[in-house]
Amino acid sequence: MWPALRDGIAGIAAPGIAGDMPPGSAEDGARLAADANRRFYDALWSASYVVPPQRFNTWPFLSALAASAPARLEIGPGLHPRLPIPGTSFVDISRPALSRLNAHGGLAMLGNISALPFPDCAFDLVCAFDIVEHVEDDQQVFRELGRIARDDATVIFSVPLHPARWSAFDTLVGHVRRYDPDHLLAVLGEHSFVLEQSAVFGMQPRSRWLLDFAVWSLTNRRVQAMRWYNGLFLPLGLLLQGRLAWAPGLIDVANVDELLLVCRRGGRHRRQGYR
Repeated sequence: MWPALRDGIAGIAAPGIAGDMPPGSAEDGARLAADANRRFYDALWSASYVVPPQRFNTWPFLSALAASAPARLEIGPGLHPRLPIPGTSFVDISRPALSRLNAHGGLAMLGNISALPFPDCAFDLVCAFDIVEHVEDDQQVFRELGRIARDDATVIFSVPLHPARWSAFDTLVGHVRRYDPDHLLAVLGEHSFVLEQSAVFGMQPRSRWLLDFAVWSLTNRRVQAMRWYNGLFLPLGLLLQGRLAWAPGLIDVANVDELLLVCRRGGRHRRQGYR
C-alpha cells in the first residue's frame, strides 16, 4: 500500500537519499538531504489532497484525547493529519502541505522535529507519526519532544522495529534506523517518557513482492507510482484498516513491523527530586 510515502516529512532523510550522501561535513550532508526531502514532498503534496483524520483508524482514540487537549501539536503530517485540523498546531517542511492545512483551519508553520519553533511546555498533546526513524540524531528528537510537552502531556509516535528486518524499502523512504525494542524503551526512560500503552501500527504490506514492486516503481516510474498511490493504494489501504488493538505497556513485538506508542511526559520537578 506504500504507506511510508508520507514518512519523513519533518525528518532529515528523503526517499532515495539514505546511504547516498556525497562526501563532506555532516552539516552539509544534512542540509543537502533536507533540501532533497523538501523537493520530494513539495512535489508529492502538490499533486495530492488532504485526507481527513476521520479516515484513519487512529481517529477514535485521538479525537477523544484532542477534545480535552486544546494545546495540541502534530509534527510532519503532510496532507495526512491524524489530529482534528481546526485549532491544531502543525509543523512541516513542505509549504504546499502547510498551505492546505491552514486552509482547513489548521495552525501550520514551517519547521522540523529537531528544532521545533515553540516555547518550552507548550502542549498537552503531541503526535509524530512515521517521523522519528528518519532523523539521524534521535536523541535531539526526544529532547525536543520533551521540551515542548507539558508535565503529564500525552506524546504519541510510531516507529518501525527490528534492525534485522531492514530492507530496500527502508532505504527508499529515507529511514535511518529500525528500533530494537529494548533500546527504544531505554531512550524513552532517558528522556522521562513513561510508556502507557502500545499497538501494532501501519499499513505496510507483508508481501515481499509488493515491497519490491513499490521500490522498483518509486525508483523507475515515480510520477506514475504517485498517481497509483493517491488514486488506488491509499484509498484501498484506508478501507482495509483494522481497529487499533491497544494493550498496557509494551505489546509482544516479536512479529510486529511498526509500533504505535502512547507515552506520558514525566514531571520535570519530580525528575529533579523535588516534591
